[in-house]
Amino acid sequence: MTVADRKLGVFDSVADAIGYTPLIRLNRVTEGIAATVYLKAEYLNPLGSVKDRAARAMIDAAEAAGELRPGGTVVESTSGNTGIALAAIAASRGYRTIVVVPDKSSAEKLALLRAYGVEVHVTVGGLPRQHPEFLKNVALRLAADIPGAWYSGQYDNPANPAAHRETTGPEIWSQTAGRVTHFVAGIGTGGTITGTGEYLKSVSDGQVRVIGADPESSVYSGGDGHAWYVESIGHYLHPRTDSDEWPQSYHPEVVDRIERVPDAEAFGVLRRLAREEGLLVGGSTGTAVAAALRVARTLGPGDVVVAIAPDSGRNYLSKYFDPQWLGRLGFDIASAEPGPLVGDRVAVATDVDAPVIVPSDVTVERARELLGAHTVLPVRLAREGAEYVVVAEILGAVSASRLAGAPGADPVTDHLDPPLPVIGVLEPVAVAAQRLSGVSGPVVLARDGYAIALVDAAVLDDARPASEDVVEPAR
Repeated sequence: MTVADRKLGVFDSVADAIGYTPLIRLNRVTEGIAATVYLKAEYLNPLGSVKDRAARAMIDAAEAAGELRPGGTVVESTSGNTGIALAAIAASRGYRTIVVVPDKSSAEKLALLRAYGVEVHVTVGGLPRQHPEFLKNVALRLAADIPGAWYSGQYDNPANPAAHRETTGPEIWSQTAGRVTHFVAGIGTGGTITGTGEYLKSVSDGQVRVIGADPESSVYSGGDGHAWYVESIGHYLHPRTDSDEWPQSYHPEVVDRIERVPDAEAFGVLRRLAREEGLLVGGSTGTAVAAALRVARTLGPGDVVVAIAPDSGRNYLSKYFDPQWLGRLGFDIASAEPGPLVGDRVAVATDVDAPVIVPSDVTVERARELLGAHTVLPVRLAREGAEYVVVAEILGAVSASRLAGAPGADPVTDHLDPPLPVIGVLEPVAVAAQRLSGVSGPVVLARDGYAIALVDAAVLDDARPASEDVVEPAR
């Protein structure tokens, strides 16, 4: 393909159309900031994300090495975007694709994968690394069992960071005419920040600063690894993982510093980008832009900050842009719904302690002790010394009636009921009452994705339809 063809937008295949995404200046969310802030719109790649670059590079490298041959099968473990990119490129070259995804992946991503004809295996996301059903383990097993299969292994494949060293970095340097001073990206596999950062540092004689944007609890930035809600970013660590392994695609020495961004801040930035800049982007972009804005506030008019926007908000309409999803978990939804919020009704103090929650690694006998006078309590994934309990790590509920005849030495996880319903402090009472129609007894109260109290569903009674029949939930 000639340079002229690319300029005209004429390509021989979908893989050839990858890259050369635009830089878009942020104008309204940067009010009061002297530095210039650009967003590298990677969601405008033909397959919808920054992972298009790594997918093409990995397939190209596998073909060149003879690891992927005609009629072969591409296998990957992914939260979605890498699988989508691999599937499209594989389809254009006659390969079959199988992906293993965590159950927290958005419905939109799963639908996209299936639209490309991908064989999708959904497994539990929050498992220790050594568990047979851990994403990578499932994918490796499939690749070993299928003749002609190749496991792309984005987390440890050197073609992943190489793709960004060879394309993303040079594009940013060229687009800013060498004026970029700070580069900001989320850290997932580490390929984007590593490859791009290495190039920009090299070409600028080390002058470009590289900043990682990371979920607050991610291990990359010093968190304990407990769950968060932004997809495709950070490093989760299950408390029962035997040994933690960081991706070989991530080179920490490239990163000058990391900004820890809570989910609530990322979601607030997402809403502002959509409503003030006309940019509908995904959760990891919210994290990256939040970090970029923090950095930019400390800089002067000669500085240029470039942040990566990995994918589109269209992949998350059922999550980050859904008021019911946000409201149930206690995130701010800036609701236009009339009437009081749940937090107003239950008068939650800002320093309220987390509720009594049974750890998942105790026996039935210990669970009975923790229950005390309670009839039902949530059970959470055990995490030693955790100050807060994230709703995503609540595994189920335990009740006095369920434990009454259970052997005291049994693991409590053998005797779980489904998780208790969850309502958010910033959720409109009318919305919560409608959603919990027919529910009585204790419910988990959430703020910013964390369980902060147990309340009785009766606080919603006066907002429910008068004709409803209230039924007791299963114990």
